[in-house]
Amino acid sequence: MADKLKIGVLGASGYTGADLVRLLATHPNAEIRVLTANQQAGQPMRAVYPHLGGLDLPDLVKWEDADWSGLDVAFCGLPHGTTQEIVAQMPDHLKVVDLSADFRLRDPDVYAEWYGHEHRALQLQEQAVYGLTELNRDAVTGARLVACPGCYPTAVLLALVPIVQAGQVDAGDLVIDAKSGVTGAGRKVAQQLLFAEVGEGIHPYGVAKHRHAPEMEQEIGLAAGGRPVHVSFTPHLMPMNRGELVSCYVRLSDGETADSLRARLAERYAGEPFVRVLEPGESPATRNVRGSNYAVMNVFADRIPGRAIVICAIDNLVKGSSGQAIQNMNLMTGLPETTGLGQQPLFP
Repeated sequence: MADKLKIGVLGASGYTGADLVRLLATHPNAEIRVLTANQQAGQPMRAVYPHLGGLDLPDLVKWEDADWSGLDVAFCGLPHGTTQEIVAQMPDHLKVVDLSADFRLRDPDVYAEWYGHEHRALQLQEQAVYGLTELNRDAVTGARLVACPGCYPTAVLLALVPIVQAGQVDAGDLVIDAKSGVTGAGRKVAQQLLFAEVGEGIHPYGVAKHRHAPEMEQEIGLAAGGRPVHVSFTPHLMPMNRGELVSCYVRLSDGETADSLRARLAERYAGEPFVRVLEPGESPATRNVRGSNYAVMNVFADRIPGRAIVICAIDNLVKGSSGQAIQNMNLMTGLPETTGLGQQPLFP
C-alpha cells in the first residue's frame, strides 16, 4: 500500500486511546490525523501523556470539530453509550473500529438490560461484526464496522470457544475467575482507584453483575450450537497497571481429559501469530505478555475428577483492547494482520 491510512482516534485521552497512539506511531501504514478528547480539547497530546511527547501528533479536539471526510479509519475509545450516536453521523466510506461495548451485543434487549438504555443506532448494530480476530477473521475482513470484544471476553473466549465447539466440556458448567490491572477501570478520578485503595490488596467487583458476562454468554452460546448459556464470572482488581489473567473451571465431557483439551487448543491456534498454547505444565503469566498483542494459555487437570482448569493471560490494553483493534484494522484494510504489532513482551 503506497499511501498511508489516515487515522482518527476518538477518546485519545483514555488509556486505550494512548496505547492506540503508541502502537500506531510505529505502524508503517498508518498516519494519525485526528485525535479527540473533549475535556482536553485544544491541548497537545504531550500535555495529557508526556511519554508520547516525542511524536508529531495533531492537537486534541472535540469530536464535534473533527473532520472525518479525509480519514480512512476511526478508532472509537469512548464511554459506553456514546459511540453509537457519533458513528451514525460519520461518512459511510469511513471504516470504524469500536472499542466500547456499544455494538458487541447482538440482541438490543440484552443491551438495554445491561447498559440501562435502548440502543440508539440499531441500523448500525445490524452491520457490526464481533471482532475477536482469531475466531471471526473472515467476517472482520469484509466489515465496515467492527466491535472489538471487551478485555475479559477476549481472554475467556480464546480459551473456551474451541473446546466448547468441539463438545469437550459442558457449556452449562463454566466458572470464570478473572483478574485485571487497574487500567481496566479506565483513566478517571475515583476513590476506589486511589493508590491507597488499590495497592497491597485484591478485591472483586461487579460480582454476579459484570457487563462482560452477557458478551461471553452470547459467544459461548453460539459455539455451543446456539443454546442459551450462563457463566459464573467474577472479576478482581489487581494492584498492577496492566495485565489480565483468567482461570476457567470446566466440567469435562465423557472421555475428555486436560490433555485432550490442550491438544484441541494447540491444533486450533497452530499458525496463529498472537496466540500461544504453552508446553504441558507451563503456567501463563501476565508478566510474559506485558505490552504485547500476545495471548498465552494452557490447560491443567483439576484435583476434582472430571474437571479441568483453562488459564489464559493477556495484556488488557493491547490484546484486550488497542492491539486487537489494530489487528482488526489491518484485516479490514487489506494489510497483513501482524503489521505494526511485532512488539515483544516487556520483561521484567
